Parts: sequence; C-alpha cells; structure tokens
Amino acid sequence: MSLVKSISGIRGTIGGCVGEGLNPVDITRFTAAYATQRQVAMPDNKTIVVGRDARLSGQMVEHIVCGTLMGMGYNVINIGLATTPTTELAVIGENAAGGIILTASHNPKQWNALKLLNEKGEFLNDQEGKEVLAIAENESFVFSEVDQLGQMTYKDYLPYHVNKVLQLPLVDVEAITKQNFTVAIDCVNSVGGLAIPAMLKALGVTNIIELYCTPNGQFPHNPEPLPQHLTEISELLKQGKADLGFVVDPDVDRLAIICEDGSMFGEEYTLVSVADYVLTHTPGNTVSNMSSSRALSDITYKHGGEYTASAVGEVNVVAQMKKVNAVIGGEGNGGVIYPACHSGRDALVGVALFLSHIAKMEKTVSAYRKTLPEYYISKNRIDLTPDTDIDTILTRVKDIYKEERVNDIDGVKIDFAEGWVHLRKSNTEPIIRVYSEAATMDKANALAQQVMSIINE
Repeated sequence: MSLVKSISGIRGTIGGCVGEGLNPVDITRFTAAYATQRQVAMPDNKTIVVGRDARLSGQMVEHIVCGTLMGMGYNVINIGLATTPTTELAVIGENAAGGIILTASHNPKQWNALKLLNEKGEFLNDQEGKEVLAIAENESFVFSEVDQLGQMTYKDYLPYHVNKVLQLPLVDVEAITKQNFTVAIDCVNSVGGLAIPAMLKALGVTNIIELYCTPNGQFPHNPEPLPQHLTEISELLKQGKADLGFVVDPDVDRLAIICEDGSMFGEEYTLVSVADYVLTHTPGNTVSNMSSSRALSDITYKHGGEYTASAVGEVNVVAQMKKVNAVIGGEGNGGVIYPACHSGRDALVGVALFLSHIAKMEKTVSAYRKTLPEYYISKNRIDLTPDTDIDTILTRVKDIYKEERVNDIDGVKIDFAEGWVHLRKSNTEPIIRVYSEAATMDKANALAQQVMSIINE
C-alpha cells in the first residue's frame, strides 16, 4: 500500500491499513482537514465543488468526500464525472470556497487521489498544503451539528467548459470545420470519453473515431499517454484512417498528439506547438517546468518573448506565469495552461488551439512537426526504498558536476552544452524521475545513463 502526500494532493492506493493507503478513514481525515483549512481561508463561503474521473474507486471515494464535506457544514456542488479542468472552472463558476478533484491522473487503476483547489480553481500552494497536512496529522477538525449540516446539489459543468473554450478568440471553428478533419481519439475509458467528443463536435469535427471512450474506469492500457502505451491508435493512423489523433489521461489535463502517419508528435511538443500558435497572434512570455523541452524557449525567443523555467508542479508553473505575465505556459507532459481561459492544464483548450493552428496552416501534422526545433527527451526512473537517502544522492550528483551549470531549486538539474539532465523526487510516486534531453535520443539516453550510473554505484 502507498500513501503520498505532496503539493499535488493526497494520492494513494485503494485499501490497506489506516495511514498506509487511501482508505475510507484516511479519505475522511484529509477531506475534513481540507474543509478546516478552507474555513479559515474563506470563513464566509460554505460551498465546495467535487468532481471525479471514472476510475473504479471513484464512486466510493466520492460518497465519502461529499458526505464528509456536508458533515463539515459545506454545501457540495457535485459535478459527477468531470475532467480536472472542468472542476477547476466549476469552482470559479460557482464562486466556491474551493474544490476537490477525485483523480490519480495518470496512475494505474489501483490509485486514487484528492486534488485540492482554492477559491480561484487553482491548486493549493505549498503553505496551504502544509496546513492541510498538519490539521490531518493532529485531527484538529470539528464536525457540524445536525442543524448546520450541508446540502448537496448535482450539476453538469461540461457544457459550460466547452462553451468557455469556444469563446476564446484564437479558437477558429470556421477554419476547423472547413478542413473536415477525421480525428481519432483514445480516452482510456475515463471522463475524456465524455469531454473530448463533445469538444470536437462543438468545433465542427464530425468524423471522430473513438477508442476507449466508455467512462467505466477499465483502463485498456497503462493510462499515462507515453508512446509505448499508444500502439493501437498509432496503428490505426498508420492505416490512413484519420488526419490526426488525440490521447488524454484519465482526468484530461494532459494531451498527446499522434501524426497522420502514426508517428508520435511528442508529448513535449503539445505545449510547444500550441505556444507557437498563441505567440504568433499574441506575443509575450512563456513558462514551463524544469523538466520540459528547450524547444519552448526556442519558440518563445523566435516570437520575441522571454522564457522562464519553474519548479515542477502545476501550482509552481502557474505562480511563475503570473509573476512574468505569461500568455501561455504549462508542462512538458502534454499540459497546456492558457490563462485566457483559466490557470490550469486543460486538454480541451489544447485540442481547440492545436486544431485551429493546423487548420490555418493547411499542413499535415507530421509536416508541421518537422518545422519545430528538434530535441529528444529520455524519461527514466529510479525506484526508491524506505531507506533511500535522496538528499545525499542529490548532493553527491551536485558535487560531481559542480563545473557545469547546476540548478537545485527543484531536485538537481545539470545543464551541459549538448543537453541537460534533471533529477527530482516525484510528487506522485515513490521514485526519482530522471529526465534528460539532447539533439538525438541516443545522446539523451547516454546523458541519463551517465548520471544514473553514479547514483547506482
């Protein structure tokens, strides 16, 4: 059993003993702690939004979370099966004190999580997250008496979300409709199966080939949208059956694109391509995290803007975007953050902007991909044991590479002339992520292995 408490929320495997997994007791404890933190932060606001992805444990977790919030005196707006960005927008739409998204994102079906939002529909910051953890640890929460119990209301916020995207000035429905695209999608049997077809139809796409769009939580493959997990949709495109493909993770905040010939556009290049389009029409600054491709900075400078890297984690990216007034930003895992819509990763926004871009260019997706700066990222991991001393490992790596450009604001990132390597402890799994980038995949892999060999000595 695993229970991971971090800036990304409370994430764990379903079941197990108290304190060792995401079970009813721990779900109640962390929900009550969050409600208490919100009571202090927003004492006059008694509304919280709850949405969930379609994973198998979702209904169980939803019942416990909603009941606990009502027991803490909150009125719950239950938006049911909903994407992470839909839930974020619902918090804003309801003027709520916050929101809880029940999703473990790309993690396998054994996992679920509570992603915690503030009144702006954004993830709690580090300080707020620590407050929740402290309250949970001390169990310093008080449930309401019978006359102060909250009520629950059910709403569907997907139409609101789709309409919000359609209203964006850079979303060109006419251009998309004119191209008569055939689009293949893989929604991994989660809420993307509701949201992505609805978004595409609203954009004028009538030819949709749906793979795994039944929101039953039975993931047909590993739900992280990496090339090795996307062989089926890739093969479909190789057969010439569609103009492009879109793949989302279970909560639809990450977007991967497949070219018309079945090749991977590259998860890193989702943000790069959307930024290329946005910056063409609205020049400005960009932000991505330290594990993201140099391609975004290249594109940004090409359009006359400034690029800044943040620590990993959506809350960190959003904070940096606000600081530099970025017009577009996100993470290299397919996460597009477009403040003109809202400050959260949103695959629906990514789909709409990418299709608008490609429709106006009148190029195939693979032809457009060749015009972008060429980098390759290698993504590796080191599994941790309970006695692993991560700080010692990172300090040792810093010392060995002290002659290079080293950044330690989030793990350790080493910038070489020919590429970079970034090591950091995951916020969502008990692992060290080792990302590397270079001009070829062989060079990226070599950089990663060079550093990993030191760790494994």
